[in-house]
Amino acid sequence: MSRIIAGAAGGSTLVSVPGSLTRPTTDRVKEALFSRLDAFEVIADARVLDLYAGSGSLGVESASRGAHSVDLVEFDGKASAVCQRNADLVNTVVGRKVVSVHRSKVDSFLERTREGARWDLVFLDPPYPLDEPGLAAVLAQLVPQLAEGAVVVVERSSRTPEPSWPAGMERFAERKYGETKLWFAEPGVEEEVPADASGAPNAPEAEAEPDGD
Repeated sequence: MSRIIAGAAGGSTLVSVPGSLTRPTTDRVKEALFSRLDAFEVIADARVLDLYAGSGSLGVESASRGAHSVDLVEFDGKASAVCQRNADLVNTVVGRKVVSVHRSKVDSFLERTREGARWDLVFLDPPYPLDEPGLAAVLAQLVPQLAEGAVVVVERSSRTPEPSWPAGMERFAERKYGETKLWFAEPGVEEEVPADASGAPNAPEAEAEPDGD
């Protein structure tokens, strides 16, 4: 049985998604994750996005710890209903609507919000069927919606390869907890191409031809 670990709703029991189609984050992993996020000072007043939310446990934990707003995105009907119950629990304790639930496919949601949303903290715990190119496409879609100093957390099985990070996003840390692997990424800084005296970008130097025999 999962619970909210700390904050205004700390100790509250969360509803779990029935069946085995979702892979809930264990309390041990969640405690370690949020300990790091607290150290990064990224949770308080953050705009949080929880993609492939499952039960919404990561998002509602953020709300309990002082996030400004949390959006849970989950397409499965049973899981989105569980998200709503957990969101209602935290919203009641906090005394305002911090957590909102969106029954939507992730790519569709990001398409709808790309003009205005800027997220400070993003969780992605995609289901097993999502392959690496699919995850890479979602990460690329997310890049222009990240606020300055944002943190992106990708949770996967430790048996899967590291995500392919798109241009504009860089991994800065990773942690393994048994069968779970966490990758932490942030907005990347694009390197400027140095210019010559004329102001034109320098052309790459040609490699020297090897001497013939």
